Amino acid sequence: MMMSRSLLSRLPQTSASEQFSGPLMKVLWKAMMVAGVLIYGSHAILINLCKDENGKIPFSSASVVLLSEVIKFLFSVAFLIPEIWRGAVHFPPKKTLVFFSLPAFLYFISNNTAVHIQVYLDPASFQVLCNFKTGITGILYWLIIRRNISEKQWIALGLITLAGCFNSYGGLQTAQDIIQVRTNSTGTGKQIYVTVKGLLLMVFYCTMSGLAGISTEYILKRQYKLSLHLQNTLMYLYGMIFNLCAYAWSQGSLGSVLDPSAGFFRGYSKWTLVIIFCQAMNGLILSAVMKHSSNLIRLLIIACAMVVNTALSMAIFSLQLNLYFNIAFILVIVALKLYHS
Repeated sequence: MMMSRSLLSRLPQTSASEQFSGPLMKVLWKAMMVAGVLIYGSHAILINLCKDENGKIPFSSASVVLLSEVIKFLFSVAFLIPEIWRGAVHFPPKKTLVFFSLPAFLYFISNNTAVHIQVYLDPASFQVLCNFKTGITGILYWLIIRRNISEKQWIALGLITLAGCFNSYGGLQTAQDIIQVRTNSTGTGKQIYVTVKGLLLMVFYCTMSGLAGISTEYILKRQYKLSLHLQNTLMYLYGMIFNLCAYAWSQGSLGSVLDPSAGFFRGYSKWTLVIIFCQAMNGLILSAVMKHSSNLIRLLIIACAMVVNTALSMAIFSLQLNLYFNIAFILVIVALKLYHS
C-alpha cells in the first residue's frame, strides 16, 4: 500500500485528547492504555505456561487466533447494533469493503507467528526483541507514507537495534542451556535464550506487525466518519475467514473444523482460554488507539509491556537475567525516552 504525501495529508489529524475530552472518557482512555500494557506484557508468559513437558505448544495457533477473532467480532457486532438502531451508522460503498481484508490478513500472519516464536525465545527476550517493532515501524512509516522522523528518533531506533544485538548475543551464548520454562527441583531458574530461528521469526513477525499497524491506522482514518464498530466488524469478519481457512488447511478439510473428534480444542487449558480472551480485548483496544491516536501510542504500549513481562518472568519462572540482557534493557529505556521526547 504505497501512499503519497498528499494522501497522508488528507487523513483526519485527530488526537486522543480531542476524542476523549470528558473526565470519564479520559479515565477510560487511561484504563485502556494500562490494560493494553498488561495484556501485551503477559502474552508471552501465558503462552509459556501452556507448553507441555517437551517445550512444545500443545494447541493449534490457528484455532486460538480464530476464537479470538470470533470474540472480537461478536463484541463489535454487540456495540454496533445500538448504533444501527439509532440510525447513526452509514455503510461504505461495496467496492471499499475489500480494503478491510488487508490488515486482517497481516494480523492473521503476525498473530500466528507470535504463537510459534515462543518455542525459540524465552518470554523476556521475546518482549525485548519486540521493540524491533519500533524501529521497523518507523522505517516503514518513512518508506511507505513518508512520515518524517527526527534525528533523536533515528538515534533511538539505532539504540533499540543495538539493544536487540546485545540481547541476542547473550541468548546465543546460553542457547545450550535451554531447559523447560519452569523452576526445577534444585531451584535453578530459566535462563535467557535466543535461537537463530527465533531471530529470523522475530524479524518477520515485527515486519508483519508493523505493516498491519500501518495499514489499520490508514484504513480506519481514511474513512474516519465510519463507525469504529462497523470497521472492526468488517476487519474481524475477514480475520475469521482467514483463520478458519488456516485451521481447515492444517486439519486437511473444512469439515474437521466442526468435527469435535478432530481436536479443535486439543491441548487447551485454562491459560489458553485466558490468552484467547486477552488477545480479543487487546485487539479492540488497539483498534481504538489506531482510530483516535496513532501507531506511536501502540509502540509505547509495547515498550512499557517489556517491563511487565520481565517482572512476571522473574516472579513466575525465576528468570535469571544475564549482563547482556541488562545492557539491552537499559538501552531500550534510553531509546524510548529519546524516541518519544
